[in-house]
Amino acid sequence: MAFLLATGLLFAQKKTTTSATINFDATTSIDKLPKAENKTVIASLDTKTGKMAFEAQVKSFAFSNPRIQDHFNNAGWMDSEKFPTSTFTGTISNLKTVSFSKDGVYDVQVKGELTIHGVTKPVETKGTVTVKGSSIKAAADFSIKLADYGINGPAVGAGKVSKEPSISVVAEF
Repeated sequence: MAFLLATGLLFAQKKTTTSATINFDATTSIDKLPKAENKTVIASLDTKTGKMAFEAQVKSFAFSNPRIQDHFNNAGWMDSEKFPTSTFTGTISNLKTVSFSKDGVYDVQVKGELTIHGVTKPVETKGTVTVKGSSIKAAADFSIKLADYGINGPAVGAGKVSKEPSISVVAEF
């Protein structure tokens, strides 16, 4: 009985979802269409250690224009055949400021490694953790430099795609 109780408590500390969302906005003054959303992102949060992880299938990003979606997945941009996933693994640096047993919105600092297009870079950003009853929502907004991840296709050079797209991540556990 003690083993079952301990297992239940351990499981309760790690929250997961398969429906986190990532919004990607690479619009420019020349082109307002390079915007996509992926609603099938896998995410996890360990409330005891602050460890977080996200995994997104590149082909699951949906654009309003199918032609842009094709370009996004081709070798000149994300090359989703060669690099099918993008991932983040990291930790909430100031976890002690978050009370997962008390409703509220908590400002957090997240630090980790982001892998896009087969390139892994350290990232650090601010975000929020919202606790309401038994649900937890984690959210963050940040931008990246495409060149840092080896993404520099013709559309980027022509100014049709932002060199520093904005990324928004939301996970509800």
